[in-house]
Amino acid sequence: MGNQRTRSWWGWGWEDAAFSDEECLAYGARMPGLASAPYPVPDARALDLAAPRTKAPQSLQPLMSDAPLDRASHTYGKAYRDVIRALRGQLDAAPDLVAYPSDEADVVNVLDWATTAEVAVVPFGGGSSVVGGVEFSGEGYAGVVSLDLSRLDRVLEIDPVNRAARIQAGAFGPALEDQLRPDGYTLRHYPQSFEFSTLGGWLATRSGGHYATLHTHIDDFVESMRVVTPVGISESWRLPGSGAGPSPDRLFLGSEGALGVITEAWMRIQQRPQFRRSVSAVFAEATRALAAVREIAQSGLNPANCRLLDPGEAAMSGTSGDGQWVLVLGVESAHHPVDDALNLLVEIARAHGGTVATLAPSAVSASEAKPETRDQAAANWRSAFLRMPYARDGLARMSGIVETFETATTWDRIEALYDDVTTEMGEVIAKVTGAPGRVNCRLTHVYPDGPAPYFSVMATGRRGSEAAMWDDIKAAAMDILTRHRATVTHHHAVGRDHRPGYDRQRPDVFAAALTASKAALDPAGILNPGVLLPAPKR
Repeated sequence: MGNQRTRSWWGWGWEDAAFSDEECLAYGARMPGLASAPYPVPDARALDLAAPRTKAPQSLQPLMSDAPLDRASHTYGKAYRDVIRALRGQLDAAPDLVAYPSDEADVVNVLDWATTAEVAVVPFGGGSSVVGGVEFSGEGYAGVVSLDLSRLDRVLEIDPVNRAARIQAGAFGPALEDQLRPDGYTLRHYPQSFEFSTLGGWLATRSGGHYATLHTHIDDFVESMRVVTPVGISESWRLPGSGAGPSPDRLFLGSEGALGVITEAWMRIQQRPQFRRSVSAVFAEATRALAAVREIAQSGLNPANCRLLDPGEAAMSGTSGDGQWVLVLGVESAHHPVDDALNLLVEIARAHGGTVATLAPSAVSASEAKPETRDQAAANWRSAFLRMPYARDGLARMSGIVETFETATTWDRIEALYDDVTTEMGEVIAKVTGAPGRVNCRLTHVYPDGPAPYFSVMATGRRGSEAAMWDDIKAAAMDILTRHRATVTHHHAVGRDHRPGYDRQRPDVFAAALTASKAALDPAGILNPGVLLPAPKR
């Protein structure tokens, strides 16, 4: 137990992996105009939280905690504005209680009590939301309970005949994989938050994962789901496919805890990859790089990794500093060598003017890919990708503003979208902050009919005004995406941060149907008020 690591209550990941004060200063020196010293990290136990407004009945009290650290760590997710507010001790939205159910019956009992007591319930998985998905917003409630599902963390059954597993919703990515590994299986869903997010969170947010093509979202792995709602339990049949009316699973996938609490799911699993190879290619211009990626996406080769980095993103990740676009490709299989597939992908890249690095040796390994199976650019990108959230927090402590937003559009519109976002967001940053900033982009997922670009914004903030400045930058990004009819989010979910864009994107008749579904499943309006729909007036 002495070596057990501690999660950061205010920022991303592990406490011992966060940037030190010295690292914050050194990293911040890359952006002139930042604060002269980092925000100190407050002690959650010393914060002046309001006294809990509600008390659970005696039967539920063993599940409940009102400890300051528990309440503070369940106030926000991990978006930039969450981090800034936590660093400044602004925890007005702290839940009154944190509930830790041990089984589904506990979840039912909490919802039953909350409904009659008019207490809001915010389902909480790993708390890694970057869109305000776990922050309470609403008025007129007798209190707020954060429903932490992390004790529902087991793989309950493995079905080798149908190659599926029944998994509880609170299982974090590493624990889930550890339980599947002895039988030679994997879910193979690796979002950037993998280490700090849960199956239930992936399902509730329609998480995007490891695969850049084909199986891009958690939706693709769902066989059936079990969901507790205030009016009863929904459990869909286990089926490989069905045309029987609207899908019950589709109703709850992406519902972000507003319609029910996902407690478990049967998930399609697969054998662990044995063969892996990766390579990178560089392009001198955007048009040819995008054309190469489009042909790859339409080729049917379905690479596991197909990330295209623009020059700014390539420089920041250390994959290239020559103003070139970098394409990182990876292929894998549990059954057969992948050399031929990689060679075909290389041919496509070269046909569009790409310069391909020397191919790494063929990988044959039952464990995760070894460093020598990736070329250096691919290895550098992966390392930077995993470290990015910690760097974001380091800049936040120096009053740097960091924002990411991801979207998807069709191939015929991607260049115009990219040009407008990078140009207009640059102008917005200069107007809001008074100084130039950076706007980088990478394609995280690609489809035959279009890509999913992921934009990163870095700017110099003013101490004390960071959240307000971030809000202005976020609003501008949503306006640009809406004007281009690009989705408000490809895989980060809606939460509260993307609500304005989501309200514009969805058809009015669908909004009415969703409102009716909310009223039918959650008549008292206690579940995660303010997510997907306006918080009810009480």
